[in-house]
Amino acid sequence: MTSRSHTLGKGRRAALAALAVSSFVVLAACGSDPKPAAGSSDTDSGSDETKTLVFSPLALKIPAMQQLSEGVKHYAEEQGYDVIVQDPNLDPQKQVTDLQTAIESGKADAVWAIMVAPDAAKALLPAAQAKGVPMVVNGTPEAYGMDGMQPGISFATIDYKAQGEAAGTELGNCINERYDGKAKVLFAESTAGTAGKEEYEGAVKETLAATAPDAEIVTTITVTDRQAAQTDVGNALQGNPDITAVFAQNDEGALGTVGAFKAAGKDVPCITETGGNEETLAAVESGDLYAVVALQFADDMTQNVDKLTEMLDDPDAEGVQLVTPQKVVKAES
Repeated sequence: MTSRSHTLGKGRRAALAALAVSSFVVLAACGSDPKPAAGSSDTDSGSDETKTLVFSPLALKIPAMQQLSEGVKHYAEEQGYDVIVQDPNLDPQKQVTDLQTAIESGKADAVWAIMVAPDAAKALLPAAQAKGVPMVVNGTPEAYGMDGMQPGISFATIDYKAQGEAAGTELGNCINERYDGKAKVLFAESTAGTAGKEEYEGAVKETLAATAPDAEIVTTITVTDRQAAQTDVGNALQGNPDITAVFAQNDEGALGTVGAFKAAGKDVPCITETGGNEETLAAVESGDLYAVVALQFADDMTQNVDKLTEMLDDPDAEGVQLVTPQKVVKAES
């Protein structure tokens, strides 16, 4: 996979999807002030026609995608929508076919889709434009073969460079605070083909070097899952027993790293990562993790649904590039 869009490789896609779980539990428990029905305004002449929002996540078998779907239904229904949730089950062609059917049949008034493969959806977006059905899709216009922003379509992406800069800076801060700026670092990489890999990991290395110039990356592993990460970190410790800092890549890498150091009877080192599920946020509070760069998926959901509502009022207006909000979580924050 060559796109650096919001489309994710399987490992990172599942890890990032898992961030949504706790956010939507909170969201579902909170009421909100009533808003005008979707596609209407305070100056409308009384039309109360309910609009239908079609939401297509990656796959409902991913627990957090199921939770996200429930969050979308709750929030969008508050805004006056009927909501249809489709399940492409990680099949890009099924996703495109199901969405095209909903758009061409008139069943969909608006669409939010987390596309499994933007390249497979290049013909879908013009079809939605022709029908006047606004869409929010992951990625950038270029990922769909488009040149610049488009009427009736907004794009949502992750700022991988900002993620990496935050994670690298916080790892450097921890090294400066605990080890006077000197540390041997284990660097956990994502698998080849993961979206944003070069931009993200390059930013980590650049900001780590700028923040703690005397820190040295002495070994590298590739993160797939927690158990493999724990095994690989344990093996790395045998050859580099004086590692005192780890860039752990994601939740699975971070939790595997903590497990490996504890199993080896060593103090848990400086660890930063990009993730933010409930377990890693608890590890920040306990001191096992120094910092987590957490994507704010509840905020992302509301901005996407709100943008669709805005575009319904004027489907010919040019869409925008949305960015998933993120937050650095540390024990004192």
